[in-house]
Amino acid sequence: MKLPVDRDTRRRWIDVAMGVAAFVCVVIAIIPLGSILLEASIRGLRSLSPALLTSTTGGGGIGNAIQGTLILILLSALVSLPVGILTGIYLAEFGKNRLGAAVRFFVEVMTQVPSMVVGIFVYSLVLELGLIGLGSPRLVFSTISGVLALSTIMVPFVARTSEEALRLVPIAVRESSLALGIPRYRTILRVVVPSASSALVTGGLLGIARVAGETAPLLVTAFGSNDWFRGLDQPIESLPHTIYVWATGPYVAQNQAAWGVSLVLVVMMLGLSIVSRVVIRLRSVSR
Repeated sequence: MKLPVDRDTRRRWIDVAMGVAAFVCVVIAIIPLGSILLEASIRGLRSLSPALLTSTTGGGGIGNAIQGTLILILLSALVSLPVGILTGIYLAEFGKNRLGAAVRFFVEVMTQVPSMVVGIFVYSLVLELGLIGLGSPRLVFSTISGVLALSTIMVPFVARTSEEALRLVPIAVRESSLALGIPRYRTILRVVVPSASSALVTGGLLGIARVAGETAPLLVTAFGSNDWFRGLDQPIESLPHTIYVWATGPYVAQNQAAWGVSLVLVVMMLGLSIVSRVVIRLRSVSR
């Protein structure tokens, strides 16, 4: 004889089952990241040393690669974040017309373009500008070309995440500000944007992380260098390029050191994320 199952009991069992399923999904999602961090930590710590971090790649170190990565990220962020956030503001607040639809379509397409294609485009663009006298051929392999390539990748990504962040701000917040007689531009700058500041910063960090590990576009733009930074019109080294060269090289010592370079890059990105989140939390508490 089949015993009747209490409805509350069945609901509790379903709740437990769904909780277990969600936990399993979280574990499955964390496994790849955890494996990468563990492998990079175990193998990377073996090759880390003061000499590796302070000397140039010409002397077997990565000091100039760390410097170059920070320069590329900083310059790319200075170009991409204002352009991307302003584009996101336009799409979220004024992009309900045909122009907005066209810009949104262009942004979505650009986020899907392979990074190598972007690198080749920038290479060809700078080369053509140099040939017709609007630039210098020496800029083909330079810091400027690398920044232009990374910015081209980063701008549509930041624009898309910024639009989504601003759309999360309730309509009532905008309407309340406008009802007080505050102009729309001040409502956007003083109410909407601050309300979405955490999400905007997160989107900016995701954009930085998106380009921080790019190697393909830098192969045909920044190119790489064994020296310290010498100018915007000169080639520049970066951690992703160093990882690629050392990991694919014929020397076992460089293959092992590539894990240390990978660990340095991961730590830099994690440190940037932690610092930004602490700043956001302190700002929210002060308000």
